Amino acid sequence: MTDWVLLGLIAALVVLLLLTVFGFVVYSGLFTEVVVSAGSPPVGNMTLAYKFRVGPYGESGQLFTDGCSISSKLCSIGVYYDNPHTVSPEKCRFAIGRILSEGDAKPSEEQIKRFQKYGFKIFSFPAPSHVVMATFPFTTPLSIHLAVNRVHPALDTYIKRKLCAHPRIEIYKQDRIYFVCPLARQGDFYVPEMKELERKSRAAAAVAEDAQTDITGVDTMSETSSISVEATTDSRDTSVATSILLPLPGSRGREEADTRSEHSYSESGASGSSFEELDLEAAGDGEGAPGLLPDAGYGSQEVTDKWTKEPTAAERGEE
Repeated sequence: MTDWVLLGLIAALVVLLLLTVFGFVVYSGLFTEVVVSAGSPPVGNMTLAYKFRVGPYGESGQLFTDGCSISSKLCSIGVYYDNPHTVSPEKCRFAIGRILSEGDAKPSEEQIKRFQKYGFKIFSFPAPSHVVMATFPFTTPLSIHLAVNRVHPALDTYIKRKLCAHPRIEIYKQDRIYFVCPLARQGDFYVPEMKELERKSRAAAAVAEDAQTDITGVDTMSETSSISVEATTDSRDTSVATSILLPLPGSRGREEADTRSEHSYSESGASGSSFEELDLEAAGDGEGAPGLLPDAGYGSQEVTDKWTKEPTAAERGEE
């Protein structure tokens, strides 16, 4: 009888433990419905103290801890610039920090000096005009992991028509996590270190393209020269015509390559204002309110290196 009582108590404790774990996971947001929408942002302009890193997004946890240890009362923010599904972990770029002030409020000099003392930098984000956004409950540390695994796939599914909605911004505010993706002026949300990396990347791409164009031009000229020499064995008239006419296709190819080089950056961000594009697409389909996309399968999404397309030249005006 004593053995049965003992086994019964153990079984009851195991059941209670499982129920407790299940309740904890549910409270953390396991069954919370993820709703993605487009419209006005839940936040305004803000000043933040941040640290910038290049590496796996998993390293962001230590940066969150660093910011929280300086001031636990401020809201945390994370800005992620690359799509981890297409960019190798060691090349992902992100900025993590704390929001010092929002709206018309100004951060105190004491706060600024305190964060700068520990290696944080100060930068301001303007209020985004239109965004793609979603929210998730922030009730336990487990909520962060659930949110990352549930909200980002939902955002990917929503932003499936090549909308220019990036970077991914996470704001941890009270008991909610806000996921915000600006639809316009994305360059305003690039911290200085990110802008510098983008500038160097574009310069390197331009040099590589010019080198490839030069190599292609030399090969083309070599081919036309050999054809010209062979043609001289037939007749004097043919050799003259060949030596005059054949180099033209080579120079034309060089000009076309130069033209493509001049327009390559503008074409990468040709959508302009993404919110306007969203309106036009919705109006063209004859569906509902402008700015809202219908649901569709995840498989139709076209993945790019960044979360979406790069910002346009106008969006990088201050660079």
